[in-house]
Amino acid sequence: MTSSSDRSPAVDVRSSKTYEIRTYGCQMNVHDSERLSGLLEDAGYVRAPQGSDEADVVVFNTCAVRENADNKLYGNLGHLAPKKAARPGMQIAVGGCLAQKDRDTIVKRAPWVDVVFGTHNIGKLPVLLERARVQDEAQVEIAESLEAFPSTLPTRRESAYAAWVSISVGCNNTCTFCIVPALRGKEKDRRPGDILAEIEALVAEGVSEITLLGQNVNAYGSDIGDREAFSKLLRACGKIDGLERVRFTSPHPRDFTDDVIAAMAETPNVMPQLHMPLQSGSDPVLKAMRRSYRQERFLGIIEKVRAAIPHAAISTDIIVGFPGETEEDFEQTLHVVREARFAQAFTFQYSKRPGTPAAEMDGQIPKKVVQERYERLVALQEEISWEENKKQVGRTLELMVAEGEGRKDDTTHRLSGRAPDNRLVHFTKPDQEVRPGDVVTVEITYAAPHHLLAEGPALDVRRTRAGDAWEKRNAAEKAKPVGVMLGLPKIGAPEPLPAVASGCGCD
Repeated sequence: MTSSSDRSPAVDVRSSKTYEIRTYGCQMNVHDSERLSGLLEDAGYVRAPQGSDEADVVVFNTCAVRENADNKLYGNLGHLAPKKAARPGMQIAVGGCLAQKDRDTIVKRAPWVDVVFGTHNIGKLPVLLERARVQDEAQVEIAESLEAFPSTLPTRRESAYAAWVSISVGCNNTCTFCIVPALRGKEKDRRPGDILAEIEALVAEGVSEITLLGQNVNAYGSDIGDREAFSKLLRACGKIDGLERVRFTSPHPRDFTDDVIAAMAETPNVMPQLHMPLQSGSDPVLKAMRRSYRQERFLGIIEKVRAAIPHAAISTDIIVGFPGETEEDFEQTLHVVREARFAQAFTFQYSKRPGTPAAEMDGQIPKKVVQERYERLVALQEEISWEENKKQVGRTLELMVAEGEGRKDDTTHRLSGRAPDNRLVHFTKPDQEVRPGDVVTVEITYAAPHHLLAEGPALDVRRTRAGDAWEKRNAAEKAKPVGVMLGLPKIGAPEPLPAVASGCGCD
């Protein structure tokens, strides 16, 4: 799965130059960065030591959705300019959504950039770097359509026990606040057999948790003419021996059908967790956003999911202050939050995104009003998250031990893991060795708004093939010379609820 007729031939970097990838934005970009890392290592580059400021190649994988994304990029590029001037041979590359959008503008504003590549041709990065070096001039190559599905490219996964699996790219929606469809293109689906073959290969390597990934993941099948393709895919994942946990992100309420709910409820390894972007609880605002559902439809989905999967943890994305949003509109959003009782919400203050219809709409809301509404929403959701977490106290849960999730684990002598519903749990370190990827059974004793605690002794520890895979990888990394490391800059194990909202917050 590491070759494609559209892929550029690998460039052999015999001097073992080092690289660093800086990733911004959604899970798509995180997944693309794993591919970029794999491509560079396939070409002979090695990962720069973490914390090092001396990488020979620095790659920015950009986002065009986040506020002030362009200013942040050019600020970072400006910071690197004197370093590049002082180090002959150093190269800088810019890819991702902002590169797809800005194209030649990047090298005009930052002429020290060596390579600009888009979302559709990430496989060209190594050869573009070599061409820029040989020709001693910037290379800008932006493909207008997908050249090779990302999963056909080599990868260097961060996690030994959990993995992203992309099932589609692009989006057919026309939400007025989102520029992603213009940059990622129309939806293109992978064949189910190719997806399942990749999952089976990952499981054979020791992976026990996969997250199915798409810009609009449950629209899967629209490109191949099968309206029930996504539910069929979930059920097929349930038949893969050794695959313990299946998650997906991010679905769209428009495409969330009863067959998907049934597949979630009836497939044991599909986790009781759902990220369902709301964006607004107001019907007029949803119409202005060009969201093809209304409040009643959204709450109806939540009700059906809870009836089929009582312990499901449901999270969402919400935009506050969309153009034209009245106080009454905002109260409708608060109403949905109270009714849905989300375990977690990723909340955003609306800000103009150049190139989107919403940026030109009348009724732009003053920043002060948006901030006040945002604070009220966050306070309400914080209260609900805490109340929902308190319901977990006394429950016995199986945790998949995670790497890098608990920032204070070393000082508290705890470990951290994810419950089936993806809640973060910190637990007392057992007497026996526990590795990331292993499974620990604990009883929840305390709840905070954003995590749970299991302060008593572990009830059970199960060593797994995923833990074996982590141990094998860790031993291999330690055996390598200093400076030769695997993977991306630390971002944690893949999961449907990362620090950034699903699908750029646009799903």
